[in-house]
Amino acid sequence: MFQRVFRLAAIAVMACSAQRAAAAEPLPFRYAQTGSTWRSVFSLPMRVAVKQGFFARHGLAFAMVPLEGGAETSLVALEEGRADAAHVAASFLVTAAMRGADTVAVTAEFNNPIYSLVAKPWVKDIRELKGRRIGMADMSGAVSLATLALFEKHGLKRADLDIRVIEGTPDRFTCLTIGDCDAVPLGQPQDFFARRQGFRLLGATNEAVPDFLYTVTAARRPWAQANKEAMTRYARAMADTFPYIRDPANRADVAALMMEAWRSSEESALSTLDLFFNPEKNVMPMRGEIDMKGLAQVIRFMKEGGVIKGEGPEPASLVDLRYLEAAAAR
Repeated sequence: MFQRVFRLAAIAVMACSAQRAAAAEPLPFRYAQTGSTWRSVFSLPMRVAVKQGFFARHGLAFAMVPLEGGAETSLVALEEGRADAAHVAASFLVTAAMRGADTVAVTAEFNNPIYSLVAKPWVKDIRELKGRRIGMADMSGAVSLATLALFEKHGLKRADLDIRVIEGTPDRFTCLTIGDCDAVPLGQPQDFFARRQGFRLLGATNEAVPDFLYTVTAARRPWAQANKEAMTRYARAMADTFPYIRDPANRADVAALMMEAWRSSEESALSTLDLFFNPEKNVMPMRGEIDMKGLAQVIRFMKEGGVIKGEGPEPASLVDLRYLEAAAAR
């Protein structure tokens, strides 16, 4: 009897050990991001999560899949199976759903980006840009829609502008500095670079638009459901990343990473963080949570801009919250 109990106990111990070993086994996770995003502030959460070991801590063998091209290339990488998850603008998630893609947001990355409208030094007022060359992002995306709203606030409509589509803040910064563009919307830290070179700040997109959801981590729904543990581990890593970035005690370390990544000055790095968090502007989520009202605002925004004809998709159809919920329940 004693030997039988001992054997059962030994089997139970081995089973528990096997379960712990399986839980500790790193799961492969391929994340896609375009080069223009990697060279901008919008790669900051991924850079911090890698640098601080948050992915490894939560049992992910995280691998970056670099992409060249516009915002749509991330969605293509998901659909072709070249990545498990990707950085995707919420507006492109909406248009993908409208053409039948079964791709969903699993965590938020950025809520309310602050894009600066920066112009050549001779431009003193937005209205002086009528008929001038403006470098813009994809015209169906939130950056361009928000920038157009800023122009409209100052009396200029789309037809008043000579628009050239240029994907990514780094390339728009180049267009401005070599003189091919009279004004461009820039994210950070390029807007600080431009202003230090004498270019003029005319306004910012958050002056003209309400709060909205900007970028998310997206995955194909079937892959995410079949790999729930990997998705949950990713959500846990993100839940550690955003508080780390926001914590004033880590400000110097985050600024140093920004300086290393973008060869920016300490002044630019700290100014970017001050812009986001002093005072708090809800630029980033608190723990990766998805703002459903912000997603609904994106859809309204796209309707008003003429990108969506008709009602458009329901916000709830564009997300899968089970991984955030499982991460919170750990």
